[in-house]
Formats: sequence, C-alpha cells, structure tokens
Amino acid sequence: MDLPKTKEELYGKYFLKNDLIELCKKNGLPASGSKENLLEYISNYIENKPVKKIKTRQKIVNSDFELSLEIIIDKNYSNNEIHRAFFKEVIGKHFKFNVQFMKWMEKNKGKKTYKEAAAEYNKILSDKKSGSKTVIGKQFEYNQYTRDFFANNPKLSREDCIKCWNYKKKQIGKHKYEKDDLRVLEGKNGRN
Repeated sequence: MDLPKTKEELYGKYFLKNDLIELCKKNGLPASGSKENLLEYISNYIENKPVKKIKTRQKIVNSDFELSLEIIIDKNYSNNEIHRAFFKEVIGKHFKFNVQFMKWMEKNKGKKTYKEAAAEYNKILSDKKSGSKTVIGKQFEYNQYTRDFFANNPKLSREDCIKCWNYKKKQIGKHKYEKDDLRVLEGKNGRN
C-alpha cells in the first residue's frame, strides 16, 4: 500500500485500521492508538509537520477488589474480562460490550453504581429492540453505510450491500450511501 500524496487523498479514501498501522510502520511513525490518531500521524508526516505520539491514558486494572451492584464504578474502570464476567453474571450470558454502553460507563465512572450500569445496559437493549436508532460514531463508516443502504433498499441482500460498499470505499470523498452506488449492481440478475 502506497502512502497518499496529500492530506485530502488520505482523508478522502477509506482505510482499515490495519492498513493505517502498516503505513505508519513503513514510514517510521507511531503505530498504536485509535484510527484517528493514526490518521493524524500520517497527515502530519505528509505535510512535513512534527509527528508527536499522542499519549493515551493507561488504565490501571485493579483485580483485588470485589465487584458488587452497590458500589460506585471504579475511576479506573476498563472494559476488561473481570467486568465482562461480572456483567454476564448480573445481566445474563447475552451480555456483550457495545459502543453505547462503553461510552456510558466511561462518562459515569466514579459517579454511578454498577446497579445503575446494569439498568442502563438493559435500557439500551430495550431501546434497540423497540427500533430506536443509536447514533453510529463517525469512525464506523461501514456500519452507517449498511444502515443507510438497507433503509433505502430493504429488499436487497447483504451481498448487494457489500458489493456497493466495496465500490464506495475505493472512491475518494465521503463514504456515505448514495442511490448512485447501486450502479455496481446493474446487470446482476436482470437488474438495470
């Protein structure tokens, strides 16, 4: 994979995080952090600006404390296996960390109890089942594309969506669903 020549080309293309890590390693840049961090390193490198490693907070894992519904969420909370096991026991085996819940936990550590966290998780699931749409973070372009694709084309298949996405992600610019993307399906099964 070649390094984009301009910042516009970098931000205009779709990259998987692993692609960005590879570009960083090839060019002697820091190769850890979020997708946004990696894009910033590459952008600064392309523009001959200083590349400073973005410091991330290290989470201290305290495995010596005992979790209970009545205690306040630890200030050093992280979405780790200890918490996963705890929530599976309290909420049920169906528990999985999801973005909305993880954001809620991050915002409420040191403030709310684990009991309130379990109630919030159940509320998030309930809202999801009732059809409430959660906000998809800008870094999850594929998820947003898929949601928009099926909202506009409920009778098309997942395979159709993936073909359209594969076309779209290669384009420079925004990677949002547009009706025009369906042209890659022309000729498939008599569609025109």
